[in-house]
Amino acid sequence: MATATEPLTGTERKSRNLVEMNWDPITRIVGSLGIFTKIDFDNQEVAECYSTSSIFRGYSIFMQGKDPRDAPFITSRICGICGDNHATCAVYAQNMAFGCKTPELGEWIINLGEAAEYMFDHNLYQDNLVGVDFCEQMVKQTNPSVLNKAENTPAPNADKHGYKTIAAIMRSLNPFTGEYYREALQMSRLTREMFCLMEGRHVHPSTLYPGGVGTVPTIQVFTDYLVRLMKYIEYVKKAVPLHDDLFNFFYEALPGYERVGQRRILLGCWGSFNDPAACDYKYENMSNWGRAMYVTPSVIVDGKVVTNDLVDINLGMRILLGSSYYNDWENAGETFVKTDPLGNAIDKRHPWNQTTTPKPQKRDFKGKYTWVMSPRWFDKNTGDHLALDTGGGPIARLWATALNNLVDIGYIQATGQSVKINLPKTALLPETQFEWSIPQWSNAIERDRARTYFQAYAAAAALYFVEKALNAVRGGRTQTWSDFKVPDEAIGCGFHEAVRGVLSHHVVIRDRKIANYHPYPPTPWNASPRDIYGTPGPYEDAIQNTPLFEENGPENFKGIDIMRAVRSFDPCLPCGVHMYLGNGKVLRQEHSSMLGAHS
Repeated sequence: MATATEPLTGTERKSRNLVEMNWDPITRIVGSLGIFTKIDFDNQEVAECYSTSSIFRGYSIFMQGKDPRDAPFITSRICGICGDNHATCAVYAQNMAFGCKTPELGEWIINLGEAAEYMFDHNLYQDNLVGVDFCEQMVKQTNPSVLNKAENTPAPNADKHGYKTIAAIMRSLNPFTGEYYREALQMSRLTREMFCLMEGRHVHPSTLYPGGVGTVPTIQVFTDYLVRLMKYIEYVKKAVPLHDDLFNFFYEALPGYERVGQRRILLGCWGSFNDPAACDYKYENMSNWGRAMYVTPSVIVDGKVVTNDLVDINLGMRILLGSSYYNDWENAGETFVKTDPLGNAIDKRHPWNQTTTPKPQKRDFKGKYTWVMSPRWFDKNTGDHLALDTGGGPIARLWATALNNLVDIGYIQATGQSVKINLPKTALLPETQFEWSIPQWSNAIERDRARTYFQAYAAAAALYFVEKALNAVRGGRTQTWSDFKVPDEAIGCGFHEAVRGVLSHHVVIRDRKIANYHPYPPTPWNASPRDIYGTPGPYEDAIQNTPLFEENGPENFKGIDIMRAVRSFDPCLPCGVHMYLGNGKVLRQEHSSMLGAHS
């Protein structure tokens, strides 16, 4: 069986003297992620990398036996940062299982909520978390010569964002003191308010249900959303050129930096923003309504679209184990679904048929070392189990939408090689067009760059959705929810894009209860370990062989290039791992005094 990764270079190296260096947990992300490396300081590169997670979750187990109608409310608690993405995807899966369709206005409201979530989360992560990796304080500690160069490098887009030099941009990103850092915090509040106008509560929606939403649609509520949106659009007109200047400078200042976090182009995007005119949630029609999404689904291999068919994408999903702490279910677990509604055979390793049986054990990098499983996509044409990544979400979404050339809503136009984003005049700034072009590489810098461009994409899409919603209200089409009955038996799947990438929910219903339920967010795909074929997961693959440009030696090494690589994927580990201990098994019990443990 061929593996799905390959070395980036075949250059000769000096003899290796490897130093073990570990970061556990990684900071400025959500959840507990450990990155364990062996570093070759003589050749200035990472020789080996292992991605680990030690947190335990159990959603795939305790969903069993629950009322299917509760799925959106329970699964939104999977994550405290993108819980609404889970709730939305659960609604999509329930709609399919229940055979119901969200009314037009309900779909626009859901799209508006999700657009606000993309704006909020990308803004907060990019400029208050990832941005710290590029701020003056960090660059001063890790690459003082680069900061000196930045002081004397004019910012090409200074007239658009107001910062005369690259160093001024870096200073503006300093945590809590930087001007742009503080402005980003204000924008995150604004976008949360936008979300709450549509779905009641962030991040656990209170008005989102199977069949639609309970939001009361009025001209006022959409106007309140639009007022905030226009403020955000004015902010984005500064954000995109600012980040272009910053990221282009790193390529110039550090020749070869394109190799940091670079891996083979293996991207997955499951699509986002349903078109209510096309989406009926029937599996039999999923190929068509998937292609009608306002973010196009795709599997992309080496820069080419392998498929944009959600049925194919669903059929190709495989959950492998390899280096994760679980017993295999292929020969032991129940087969819940043998064929899909079109008669296609469903593999035993598909999420519909997964059985989660944990096997806690000591971490061993030659064996088992993490609670994250290894989702892979089976390419039936090559026989490869592809270690797809999401690139943190935006780069895969933009790449897929650009290549497929299907989206054209005025505010957004896919061209086949790029995505054009057209933003109208705002209070202080003129009409603006941004164009995200397919890059040469899938690497740390381009993942981060795409995150800023997708903020503009989400804002442009929201303009389109709010116009459609207002037209529906003015036309008297105010229904937001459709009634349904829970069937005795059914299967369903929902496909969506969480902020940081692909998200699918797979449900099996028996006796009007959930018999099997498996959510697959982006982090299991990205943070997966080596699988049964020895293929490393995307974090591991992107960090192995990455060159090191940090000026510190082993004694004061910060690992900034490694951190930029892993954070470019926007890790969110609460979604990454699952565990079940059976009927109340106690692993360990300890008692400590109020003053702490005794010596």
